[in-house]
Amino acid sequence: MRFDELTAEIPGLRAISPTPDRLEISGLAYDSRKVGRGSLFFCVPGHERDGHDFAPAALAAGAAALVVERPLGLHAPEIVVDSARAAMGPLAARFHGDPTRELRVVGVTGTNGKTTTAHLLRALLEAGGERCGLLGTVGSLVGGAERLATRTTPEAIDLQADFREMLDGGERYCAMEVSSHALALGRTDGTRFAAAVFTNLTQDHLDFHPTMEDYFQSKRRLFESPAVKVVNLDDPYGRRLMGELEGVVTFAIDTPADYQARDVVVDLGGSRFQLCTPVGERLLSLPLPGRFNVSNALGALAVAHSLGIELDTLVGALEQGVRVPGRVEQVDEGQGFAVLVDYAHTPDSLANVLSTAHEVGEGRVICVFGAGGDRDRGKRPVMGEIGAQLADVLLVTSDNPRSEDPEAIIAEIMQGASAVQRPSGAPPVAAEVDRRAAIERAVALAEQGDVLVIAGKGHEQGQEFAGGVKVPFDDVTVAREALGARTR
Repeated sequence: MRFDELTAEIPGLRAISPTPDRLEISGLAYDSRKVGRGSLFFCVPGHERDGHDFAPAALAAGAAALVVERPLGLHAPEIVVDSARAAMGPLAARFHGDPTRELRVVGVTGTNGKTTTAHLLRALLEAGGERCGLLGTVGSLVGGAERLATRTTPEAIDLQADFREMLDGGERYCAMEVSSHALALGRTDGTRFAAAVFTNLTQDHLDFHPTMEDYFQSKRRLFESPAVKVVNLDDPYGRRLMGELEGVVTFAIDTPADYQARDVVVDLGGSRFQLCTPVGERLLSLPLPGRFNVSNALGALAVAHSLGIELDTLVGALEQGVRVPGRVEQVDEGQGFAVLVDYAHTPDSLANVLSTAHEVGEGRVICVFGAGGDRDRGKRPVMGEIGAQLADVLLVTSDNPRSEDPEAIIAEIMQGASAVQRPSGAPPVAAEVDRRAAIERAVALAEQGDVLVIAGKGHEQGQEFAGGVKVPFDDVTVAREALGARTR
């Protein structure tokens, strides 16, 4: 694409110097290691590194021009803008031909439930005959090809390239998880959303957002322009959104709403409920356990129905079932107790999955969980308290300690757990820093009718330690191995 066409009306443009004549831009990059000949390189300041420091390396690798926040004088065309990050989205959208002008993107945001809702939504749209891509935490489907995900919402340059690839591959919809980080950092700028759904908002990411209000305002940005806005009325922030926005479609279990689940019955095999919609009622059997999954299904159905898919088609697709890795995933090796692996890593999600375990089980609830390092420390004692209140047997272990001392993280969790007065005869909360050993110990303790919940990592395939070291680790695999060893 010609430089002058790409750089017309850039947000926050201050200067272009020198103005090149008929320069062709062959690609976009924000990582100097991914620069090709003819690339436009964005010098994005980060928390740890400043992209301006990598401009010489980018030019040496073949970059044709730079987007900068301060002149560097490196004898290459420089586009000086207020924010290199803010310029990325709109320029990337233009470079790729504004793909979301045709691709109908549905954004799913909230603290919990984004992954399940996005997977369900994709399945519902596909059931209605619409080819749909997927971008999210567990993985992505772009142009029909599966990809591993590196973050919940890709950077703006990668995101717009994915949208273009989806269109070129024949997809007309994209179900997409949208994180608060992505919204706050402008990764979705330049994206036209056809619809958006809000699942809930509970404590998380307060290492990034200074307050819950800031966290909420980041989420709210997703709802400024879509024609279809779908909101969970069981959540107080959802009710606030409904009051602040026009034309909202609502869903809920415990609150009257456009799409409501009544008479919910939950067991280990799933849930059954009366689905009430603006066009009639249906009895629905959902093969996903937990009331929170009923809520996720309602949100996905409300969006798909609002986008024109027939209700009976949607009900049939939900009853057929959709597997979401690491989301209340059962590990069954023929044992006489249930083992559930779940991504629950916030106070609310941990409470939800442990409450579900009590609903579906006949015996004790055993829980293994930890908390991630270099993340919101405030939630650690809160999760410890919840675990001690709702689990009959609780083993606190490592999650992804990253640069922190694993035992120090466990101590913060135990601080909350120790404040709970446990029932007489209940075993004390125990700590086991080795996650594999904790899972093996929990499997050995489980008896007929118990429910073992392994929480925090879900689909993740590794543990992250100091120095960026990542060790292969999969909760499902480790649980399966422990169950196999128990039966030998």
